Amino acid sequence: MASEMKHILLDLQAKDEGVAIIKINRPEVLNALNREAMSELSAAIDIVSADDKIKVLIITGSGERSFCAGADIRYVVNIDPIEAEKYATFIHGLLNKIENLEKPVIAAVNGYALGGGCELALACDIRIASSNAKIGQTEVTVGIPPGWGGTQRLLRIVGPAKTKELIYTGKMITAEEAERIGLVNRVVRLSAEQDIITTTPSSASSQEEQRQQKQEKQRANELAKILNKKLIDECISFAKEIADNSFTAVKTSKMLINKGMDADIDTGLQLIIYGWALCFAHEDRQKMMSSFLNKIKKK
Repeated sequence: MASEMKHILLDLQAKDEGVAIIKINRPEVLNALNREAMSELSAAIDIVSADDKIKVLIITGSGERSFCAGADIRYVVNIDPIEAEKYATFIHGLLNKIENLEKPVIAAVNGYALGGGCELALACDIRIASSNAKIGQTEVTVGIPPGWGGTQRLLRIVGPAKTKELIYTGKMITAEEAERIGLVNRVVRLSAEQDIITTTPSSASSQEEQRQQKQEKQRANELAKILNKKLIDECISFAKEIADNSFTAVKTSKMLINKGMDADIDTGLQLIIYGWALCFAHEDRQKMMSSFLNKIKKK
């Protein structure tokens, strides 16, 4: 079943397998986030956080065109500096909540992930993109720097030189380039026989050319839907692979990675000792180790 809000869909169909899916549901504006959508997304994160059956969360966008186009420019165009600070503070709280969620979060990047949409993906643990995705920190093209954490999270993922290049130019990059620089973990592609056809509007007026263009557009739409389904299926499969492991071990590992990123090596190693030792207090560790030993004995 799916629990619906106005702008956010919380899909719990795979809950018994430890997986939940959150969809930003504003396809008419490329899933851009306004204040109401952000509040609903925050509430959906809280629901996932409180449900012990959910081990992994997937975040994606509705439709095939966009993961999230960032802030709704129709709102931010007229705000003053005081409101801008409040707005940024609110969204930072939301993205920090995603980043610090005990459960791993996978961004299924379908289509555009621009500006704040890219920053939303950066707050997730894993990013898996469809081959037609376009990703970028495009804020400088509308007169602002990345305001939702991009200068910091992107820096920690791809390094300072590439971060400066992407932010200073405001350019969009393909899923393939994002994979090459380590911005996304993997790219989901159609089979070799399939390809998404992109059409360029023609001035031709003949009925035959118009019919061909319509057919090509329909085929492109059909293939985009197939690609998006493949993306979600692969994300769910990946999520189940994580959910099959010890939740205590996975959530402890996430904490150690996040905290260790900004710590010196000695502090990070000491945190590992405490986190590792803490897992010995949980029953699942004993059961899983015993099961492993039994398997060895049977071989």
